[in-house]
Amino acid sequence: MRAACSRTLDMAIPLPHLLHSDRPLPAAASHPTPPSASESAAPSQDELKRVAAHRAVELVESGMVLGLGTGSTAAHALDRIGDLLRCGGLRDIVGIPTSEWAAARAAAAGIPLSDLNAHPVVDLSIDGADEVDPALNLVKGRGGSLLREKMVEGASRRFVVIIDDSKLVPRLGASGLAVPVEVIPFGYALTLRRLQKLFHGVPGFNLKLRTASVNAKASTFEEDGFELEPFVTDNKNYIVDLFFEEGIHGDLNLISDEILRITGVVEHGVFLGLASSVIVASKDGVVAMDKEMKLNGF
Repeated sequence: MRAACSRTLDMAIPLPHLLHSDRPLPAAASHPTPPSASESAAPSQDELKRVAAHRAVELVESGMVLGLGTGSTAAHALDRIGDLLRCGGLRDIVGIPTSEWAAARAAAAGIPLSDLNAHPVVDLSIDGADEVDPALNLVKGRGGSLLREKMVEGASRRFVVIIDDSKLVPRLGASGLAVPVEVIPFGYALTLRRLQKLFHGVPGFNLKLRTASVNAKASTFEEDGFELEPFVTDNKNYIVDLFFEEGIHGDLNLISDEILRITGVVEHGVFLGLASSVIVASKDGVVAMDKEMKLNGF
């Protein structure tokens, strides 16, 4: 006999808060017996990512067109959607992947795929983020998929971001890690110089062309004395990583526009006003906030 298909979380950690939205998340299953020692142990970062992802998947309904995110947190959502399709908990789902990686992962999970040409309006997108500020603005794209992510998530009626609490920052760029900008290969050195000029005088600012061997999560790139091949996106473009020692200060909309005015820039990884909700998993449980409630206290 096939096991019953559950739409609720399968990890025993407290879930004290529900998503504030038009459709609230279902309450978590109760645990009548005290947790065991293994259940009460602090969850790993990957387990927190899985909890946030599964929480978001509870919003998915049969017949939806879904934006399928990219990265380690989104992977848990893709796997969960695939599980629900196989056991009959969901049906008639169409996925719009945000990268070649997402397309391969989703296909392996059994999620039917399409594209924005066939489905220009997406019902719900679920994706991770590299940083989230108190206004629910995001930095995304350290994996290199920022352009397709922004296109799919910008076409979505609802965009739910799933993170663990390490991604919360007081201002964008404050983690000291990369804020990516996708540029065309032609004349990339000129584009890089123009980006450098745009932020000239900003204390602690630096930028680097991302290379194929670099870890984009690192705060600095090693200079080893020989030329490395540039990292190439799914769109055959390059990535310039911007670093802000003290985070990005100033009007984010103005800064966004100034970056996009530079000829050769395709898109950047600052996502302003796109997130409908953010689901944050921590060792204390899940907190889910929307644009009205905002995230406070970090």
